[in-house]
This record gives sequence, structure tokens and C-alpha cells, in this order.
Amino acid sequence: MEANDQSRSARKHQAIMDAATQVFMAKGYSGTSMDDIAKLATVSKQTVYKHFADKEKLFNEIVLATTHQVDAMIDLVADIPADGDGLEQNLTRLAAQFLTALTKPEVIQLRRLIIANADAFPELGATWYEQGFERVLATLAATFQRLADKGLLRIDDPLLAANHFSGLLLWIPINKAMFHGSPQHTQGELDDYVTAGVAAFLRAYRGTDR
Repeated sequence: MEANDQSRSARKHQAIMDAATQVFMAKGYSGTSMDDIAKLATVSKQTVYKHFADKEKLFNEIVLATTHQVDAMIDLVADIPADGDGLEQNLTRLAAQFLTALTKPEVIQLRRLIIANADAFPELGATWYEQGFERVLATLAATFQRLADKGLLRIDDPLLAANHFSGLLLWIPINKAMFHGSPQHTQGELDDYVTAGVAAFLRAYRGTDR
């Protein structure tokens, strides 16, 4: 009986998390009420408060729960082979997957939600960045250093190079999406950003061992 109670409680907790994510995304933090979340989760408001003391704690949990989504990206970034002949192809493949993952509508929507509430919850925004995108950049920097050690890249500051790589890919589509409120790019445009971004990166950072 106790195991069933725990399982039922876990299902309700997840249902509340899922509902809260949808409502926060649609209405923003200030426009969301615990009644909205309870209704969508098909539980009572008392049940919501039993799992989460207040709206702020619920918001914090749904935001930080998304940081685990970068784990697959980190594995991808860490797995670039040190292959001189295939360097451009490998970076192009990485860039395409990197850009596709970070320009998904739900990712952009979450980014806008966090930024919109950064003044109210600065620690939450900082934690999300540190546990999410910053981890990807750190892994990419380590990968670039490994490629530099093999003579494939010429890098003085690996973390700066990682920021340059991501910036070349993300600057246009992310800024357009942030100001318009939704993605504005086509797949063809993403492909062009990948090709041009990798070419620019290699012109700046390619090593002598080709």
C-alpha cells in the first residue's frame, strides 16, 4: 500500500510539473496562478501546495529540471574525433546538431521565460545558465583543446574559441527568435548558418596539421 501511495504521489508530482511548464510557457510567471496549474494537472490546488510550497518554488523546479537536457549535447560535443582529414565534416555535423537542438521552439520559449524573469530571480537564471549552456561551452572548450594538442586547431583560449563557435551559429537565429517571440528561420537558413559558421571558425582557428 505504501509503495502504491508513493507511486501515486510521484505521478501527481510529475503531472503538476508538466502542467506548470505548459502554463508558465503560455502565460509567463506573473500571468500564471496555482489554480491554472491545478486545473491543467487535474488535481486540487491543495495538492499542488502539498507538493510545492508556493509558485516561486514550483517555477524554480520546472526551470532547473530542464538542465538535464544538455547531457546529450555534452556527450556529442565531447565525442569529436581527432581526425585531421575529417575535421571540417565532424565540426559541420556537430554544428548542425548543436544548432538544431538550441533553436527548437520549446528551448527558445524557455530561454525567453528565464530572461523575462531574470530581474526577479537572478540566482535561478544564473544557475540555469551554469548547469546548462555553460557546461556545454566548457566541454566544447576541452574538446577544442584536445584538437589543438593534436595540431588540428590553433587556439590560445579554448573557452573563447568555444564561445566564438557557438556565436557564429546562434547569433542570427536566436536574436531573431527572441525579438519576434518565435523561431523565424527555415531549415535551409540553418544549413547556411552551419556551413558559413564552420568555415569562418576554421579560417580563424585551423591548425597546421591538415
